[in-house]
Formats: sequence, structure tokens, C-alpha cells
Amino acid sequence: MSWLKYALKRLLMLIPVILSVTFILFVILSLAPGDVARLVLGQDATPEQVAQLNHEMGLDKPLLVRYVNYMIDALKLDFGTSWISGFEVLPEFAHRLPYTLLVSVLALLFATGIGIPLGIASAIKQYSLLDYGCTFVVMLLFSMPAFWLGTMCQILFCLTLHWLPVSGIRTWKCFILPPMILGANTLASMIRMSRTSMLDVIKMDYIRTARAKGASNHDVILHHAIRNSLIPVVTQIGISFAGTIGGAVVTENIFAIPGIGSMLINAVKGRDVPVVMGTVIFITIIVGVINLVVDLICAIVDPRIDLAS
Repeated sequence: MSWLKYALKRLLMLIPVILSVTFILFVILSLAPGDVARLVLGQDATPEQVAQLNHEMGLDKPLLVRYVNYMIDALKLDFGTSWISGFEVLPEFAHRLPYTLLVSVLALLFATGIGIPLGIASAIKQYSLLDYGCTFVVMLLFSMPAFWLGTMCQILFCLTLHWLPVSGIRTWKCFILPPMILGANTLASMIRMSRTSMLDVIKMDYIRTARAKGASNHDVILHHAIRNSLIPVVTQIGISFAGTIGGAVVTENIFAIPGIGSMLINAVKGRDVPVVMGTVIFITIIVGVINLVVDLICAIVDPRIDLAS
């Protein structure tokens, strides 16, 4: 049951992380220049109307009091309503989350399904044409920002060739190009990480011992090298998945996908504190759980990892 104790400890460690992240974010949003009430009501609002709305939203109270009140409501699963649009944060987040998770999972499957085999093959065939080609692809993908790559792919595949829809979520074809754009940087990371990890493993003494005992190169790679080389790769997958959720902000805006990324960026523009705070809390929890799952998977892959310690 050491894994259960470890999991509970990690989940408890999320509490100070959430408190720290939300407090810093709350202070930044509160100290940002401009009057939120006047932004909501418009420039023609009277001072009396602005003061009344500030009182209704609790903006006339001290910052620390507002933060404590918000976190108390959040513990009751009451994340408030949007100051700009008027929707409740929790139902709206639950409605948008599946689109973001779908794009992020597809992007990660695309990156790992192609990147890990290419990285392993590149390490096995070091200094070959395949290795040089993979290195070129990695540098190319790292050098192209998501907003530029997404726009260029829209022009080519959507507007010129008419193979895929430009935007929206009308059909399954709408979920082909966005995951590829979102996973492009992750693909480069997977190729580089799996190649580096495999090169480190195949130079180990036990690999040379296995070959000296007469094991074929296929058996050495399949039964000895790959499994041990996957430890840092699995960790990188967890980090990359958290990154894809953050990167979805750009991709969702390019392809007009109604996920939490587009909701968050619109809320930040409008200083919609309840939406920003609620979204950040949810994302922090999701990322923390993903990192926990990755650690547990690493313990399964490598029995030498002792979770109890």
C-alpha cells in the first residue's frame, strides 16, 4: 500500500501549491490598472453605478478579505459567476473541459506515437541518414511557433487544398489539424528525449554483458534497453501533457475551439477574476494529478523506484 500512501501525500501537497498560485494570481489581477466595474458598465456609467457594482462584487473590501472569502466559497464548490458574461464558472468549465482534454490527448498521442519510435530508431542508427533527418525535424519543429505554424497549415490544408475545415468543432475532421499543431513541439521533445535516453542506456555495462552472452541485437534492444530508457521519457510525457493544456490557449483561439484555453484568455483580457481564478484552480489540480500518475507509472516501469522512501 506504499503507492496509496504516496498518492495521498502528493494530493495533500497540492493544497499549498493551489493556495500559493491562486494568491499570487489574485494579487496581480487586483493590482492591475483600471476599474473592473467601469469596464463592465462602460465609460458612460455614473460614479454611483460604479460604486454600487463594486459593492455587489465585493471590490470595496480589503484584498486579503476578498481572497479568503473566495477560497471559502471555492471549498464549497462555488466558484462564482462571470463578471462579464454572467455564466456560472463551474458548469461552463465542465462544458468546455472535454474539448481541451480531447485536443490535448490527441496531441500527446500524436507526439508520443511518432516521436518515441523515431527517437529510439535514431539512437539505434546513430549517425545514419535517419538520425540526421530526425535531428533536422527536431530543430525545425522547435523553431516554429504554434501560432505561425497553425496559420500556415490553415492556409495550406484548409483554404488552398480544402482537405480540412478552417475552424469549429462540427465534424471529426476539425480535430485533426489542431492536435497536430499543438503536439508539434511535444513531438520534437519526444524525439530528442527518447534518442538521448536510448543512447545513454545502450552504452551501459549490462547491455554489453547481454551482447557478450550471445543475445541478439533485437533481444537486447527490446528486452533490456527500451524499458530502462522509458523512465525519463514517461516523465517527459507528463510534463508535455501539462504543457499541451497551457498551449491549448493559442491553438483553441486559432481554430475557434470552445475549450478552457479560449475562455481563460478572454477572461484575462476582461479581468474576469472569478473565471480566471476558477480555471487556474482546476488546471493546477489536473496538472498535479497528471504528475502523480506519471510518478506511479515510473514506479511500475522501474521496480527500483521505492515510493515509500
